[in-house]
Amino acid sequence: MISKLLTPKNLRNLIILMVVGGVLFLAISGYLTPIFSLSVSPFISAQSWLSQRYLAFSDFFNSPLDMATLSSENQRLENEVAMLQSEVVALQENLAQADILYALLDFARTNPDHEYVAATVVGREISPYLQYVIIDKGSNDGLRHGMPVVTQQGLVGRIDALISNAARIQLITDANSAVNIKLQTAQVEGLVRGSVTGEISLDMVPVGTEVQLGDVIMTSGLGGTYPPNIFVGQVLTMQSKQNVLFQTGSVQPVVDFSTLSAVLVITNFEAVDISPLVP
Repeated sequence: MISKLLTPKNLRNLIILMVVGGVLFLAISGYLTPIFSLSVSPFISAQSWLSQRYLAFSDFFNSPLDMATLSSENQRLENEVAMLQSEVVALQENLAQADILYALLDFARTNPDHEYVAATVVGREISPYLQYVIIDKGSNDGLRHGMPVVTQQGLVGRIDALISNAARIQLITDANSAVNIKLQTAQVEGLVRGSVTGEISLDMVPVGTEVQLGDVIMTSGLGGTYPPNIFVGQVLTMQSKQNVLFQTGSVQPVVDFSTLSAVLVITNFEAVDISPLVP
């Protein structure tokens, strides 16, 4: 019976089963791991090498397109940054202008004795020998020749010429400008003059008057050109020469004329030309 079962075919199948079972046992037990590693490692290395070559090949052909995309995106971002910077500058300028207009409005409210028209500086005289600015209000807005012009800081000048929608202001720094003033502490009157260099000088202060540096200078109202009690500046220096009747000095104006951008025109004051009455 056993001899019939152990036929060559059955014996071969039994040997195959035993070999397969032994291999499975060795594999499960971990004895074949080094052999598998040695046999599979070359295939893994070859696959890794082919993968790296493929990625390098792909990057070589795709990189120009990626660089073009990145360059386009970078240009778009730069344009957006430039636009945002322009908007920030515009907002800062608007805020600064709003602060100036608010200060002018506050000045007008705290000085209700006068009526005002607010105007924006739209031009400047470029000549070093003339000190003028142009504003965007004129005769159509009720402005007239000789009307005083101020800011929230103090005296600017007066209207020298005008048309329907614009006016020219002669600054107190102009060489042809003369303002009758009074010194607040010294309690004396004098005259403030402009110059070709834009500097302001103090004149006609009686000799013997003790003038303190920093003394406040206000308009006196004399001469009919400006109303009284408008802040002009402060005494910067004083000098007195022998055999003269008056002291002279220099003045630090309160208004920064180089940054002047908005002004108030006093419309309820009419200048009076008294020169024909002066002997």
